[in-house]
Amino acid sequence: MKAVHFHAAFVLLALAFTLASAFDPSPLQDFCVAINDTKTGVFVNGKFCKDPKLVTAQDFFFQGLNKPGNTSNQLGSKVTQVNVLQILGLNTLGISLARIDFAPYGLNPPHTHPRGTEILTVLEGTLYVGFVTSDNRLITKVLYPGDVFVFPIGLIHFQFNVGNTNAVALAGLSSQNPGVITIAKNVFGSNPAINPDVLVKAFQLDLNIVKQLQSKFWMDNN
Repeated sequence: MKAVHFHAAFVLLALAFTLASAFDPSPLQDFCVAINDTKTGVFVNGKFCKDPKLVTAQDFFFQGLNKPGNTSNQLGSKVTQVNVLQILGLNTLGISLARIDFAPYGLNPPHTHPRGTEILTVLEGTLYVGFVTSDNRLITKVLYPGDVFVFPIGLIHFQFNVGNTNAVALAGLSSQNPGVITIAKNVFGSNPAINPDVLVKAFQLDLNIVKQLQSKFWMDNN
């Protein structure tokens, strides 16, 4: 009987360890304001922590998200990020924010966030949004002011302004630095360039078309 109890306890312990190790550990302090001075900090989650006694309100503050982003570009959109690079106090807190401005028919092109789920709400305009699942299913919705939509972590997604007026959205992300991989830009505009033969076979395109795409200037709206 003891052997059965021991086996059951071992299984539960192993399961708990598996679940615990599947996520980043929770911080064991109130905050870890990031600094670049390695002499006076402790390295946590990719940044050095500022001495808590030296932390001020400015470490948790960002100004200017009320200002429209410049959408005068090829995509007709601008993403204003507010992550750990803008607010050092976000370090280890697992959250960030972005404002997305769209010109009429502007596009935030297909991209992924490798380290964060995104939840987006429309403030102005009408957006056609969607994401593609790992089994290649497209899930889309037209959003109006006040509507909210979620893009699961790591999945390719996009937002397109289908109206003839400007549009604005706010997005929250479940990482202090969610990262962004813009599909077209990263594939055809990588540095150094991917061997064209790889892209010819992957996308079933003519070699000249691949070379033309690789020679383009790929706009970054972030």
